[in-house]
Order: sequence, then structure tokens, then C-alpha cells
Amino acid sequence: MHITGRHIGIAAGLLVVAGIAAWLLLPATVPIETATVAKGRFVATVDEDGKTRVRDRYVVAAPLAGRLSRIRFKVGDQVRVDDAVATITSSPAPLMDSRTRREVEEMLGTGEANLERAKAVVERARAQRDQTNTDLARTRTLAQQGAATAQALERADLAARLADRDLRAAEFQDHAAEHEISQLRALLARYSNDSAGPPEGWNVASPVAGVVLKVAQESETIVQPGTPLLDIGDARDLEVVVDVLSTDAVEIRAGADVNIDHWGGEGKLKGRVRRVEPAAFTKISTLGVEEQRVNVLIDILSAPEQWARLGDAYQVDVQITVFARDDATIIPAGALFRRGESWNVYVAKDGRADLREIELLRRSGRFAAVASGLSPGEEVIVYPSDRVVPGVLVAQRSR
Repeated sequence: MHITGRHIGIAAGLLVVAGIAAWLLLPATVPIETATVAKGRFVATVDEDGKTRVRDRYVVAAPLAGRLSRIRFKVGDQVRVDDAVATITSSPAPLMDSRTRREVEEMLGTGEANLERAKAVVERARAQRDQTNTDLARTRTLAQQGAATAQALERADLAARLADRDLRAAEFQDHAAEHEISQLRALLARYSNDSAGPPEGWNVASPVAGVVLKVAQESETIVQPGTPLLDIGDARDLEVVVDVLSTDAVEIRAGADVNIDHWGGEGKLKGRVRRVEPAAFTKISTLGVEEQRVNVLIDILSAPEQWARLGDAYQVDVQITVFARDDATIIPAGALFRRGESWNVYVAKDGRADLREIELLRRSGRFAAVASGLSPGEEVIVYPSDRVVPGVLVAQRSR
């Protein structure tokens, strides 16, 4: 048989077609990303954002009602113990319209007339007393001479004592009339230009030495007892307060280690949980969901020079340690998935995906600790797609 070029071309074409068919029939290789199972210290934390606050904050309030003078202190000013931080003077009299003022003036006129009448009554009572005293003396002399009876002497004595009481009552009435006039004149004097003297003031003292943190009422105004005026505290005595979910608060213990991050300076600050408050409160999340939150108080342990520029109500991020174990088997949390009631991972072994059931010890953020089912050095598939099934060919995705 004579082989021609045409025969050679047909044979080559058949070989190409057979190769393509064989390649199409081969099992598809699934691209994956893997991570190496590691051995080391595993730490589970509760991550939340919090804020700093002055540990001991003193709110200086108005002790009485009156006119508050403008406060000269500004936020950041230093104050000493017993420094006068505010001054309260008496409140002005209520505004009086022309009709009311006219009525008061007429009442003053009536009071002056009553005073004159009271003085006349006093003079009359005094004259009456003098006359009864003279009659008593005359009757007593006649009684000693036997010219007057004992009954007449008793009547004269009674008349003298009654006249003395009438005089005292008249003097009291005269004194009351004078006070009434003084009261009306003082009321009118509040509105006259020539009667305004310096008002009596009350200095509000600082209870502690520290820094002014907030001025609640800077301008002059009328205040009531208990009105907050300003906040004072030691800006170097800071703590961190963070509200966590009540389900997370159950795991947090006093004395737990804390890392403070994103506070504005370099590195992380060290802290320790001082207290987990026993009562929760309701807070609306950004998604509009009601959450039960608990305040956790944290002491800053790092050197004060390291966080010297932190102030009151500064935002920080905290990681509160709730679980720690040395020599733990650690994998990325993205390798985990549920299969029924158990946790599973895919292990890349000999180019294929091997389904492995594991015992999960703890999850925290991007990592998880495994109690059994994996060995250090093995490669687990991270975020496996639905194409990854047991035994499928897998290959590392090109980066």
C-alpha cells in the first residue's frame, strides 16, 4: 500500500480529535485555596469598641436658686480645691406692670396712713396709762387714810394694768405698720434706678482639684437648685468602658487580660477587666434590633507616658480574653462547615479533597481551635465551593 500525504494528514487529525476527547473525559480539577494547620497558642476574645472616661467625675451643681454669673472657666482649665468656679446672686424681682405698680403705690399710701393712725393710738394709750397710774396712786393714798375702800383700790389697780397692756398692743401695731411700709418701699425700690446696690453673691466652690471636663452652663442665666454647672475630674485617671452583649458578658471575668487597639497611638495598650456590671440595659443596634448590653470596666495597665494624649470619651477598640490554650491545633475559621450535627473540613491530600470530621474546641474571629481530627502541617481547604466534594481533584489556585 502506498502511503500518501493525504493519508498522513487524516491520521494526524484523528489523533488530535482523540486527544481532545480524552482530555474532555478526564475529571475536572477544582481550583482551591488552602491553609496549613498550625500548632500554637490560641486565644479567644470578645471584640468590641469602647470609650475612655474619667474614673471619678464630679458634677458641680447649683446649691440654691438665683442668677448664675457667667462662668469664667473653660474646658481644660486647672482648678484647685475650694476654688470659686461659679457665683450665684439673688434673682431679680418679678416684672411689675404699670397697673400693679400703681396698686403697690396706693398700698404704700394706705400703709403710711395706717402708720399715722397707729402712732395716734399709741399716744392715746400712753396718756390713758399715765392717767390710770395717777388714779391708782391717789386711790392707794386714800385707802391708807381709810377714805377709800379695798374694792376701789383693786379696780384702780386693774385699770392701770389694762392700760399698760393696751399701750403695749398699740406699740406692736405701730411696729407692724412700720414693717409693712418698709416692705412696700423695698418692693418699689427694686425698680428705681437709684436703689440698686451690689447684690449679695454665693460662691460655688470646687470639691476637688482637677481639670474642667465640661461646662454645662457657660452664659449668665437663672438656675434652680441642682442645675449642673460644670464637670471636674482628673484627666490622667482614665478607665475604659465598653458595652458587650449579655451573652458575651457571661464569659468575661474580672481580671481578664485586655488588648486596647486603634486608640490613636502606636502599638497596643494593655488592660485588665476590673468589673462586669451586674445589670444589663437595652440598646438599639444600627440595624434597629433591640440588644441587651452590659458595661465592662477596664483599667489601663500600660505606662501613663505611653497614652498621655488620651482624653475623656476617646474611642478605642478592645479585645477581651475569654479563653486561652497553649499548644492548640489552629485552623482558619473559613475552613469550617456543618454537615449534619458535626463540624467538618476538607483536607487537600494527594491532589484530592478529603472530607474530615473534626471536634471543634473553640472559635474566635478568623481562627478556630480543633480538639481532634487534624494534625499540624496538613493543608485544609479554605472557603470550599459547592464544586468541592469528597475525592474531587483539586489544585492550588494561581495567585
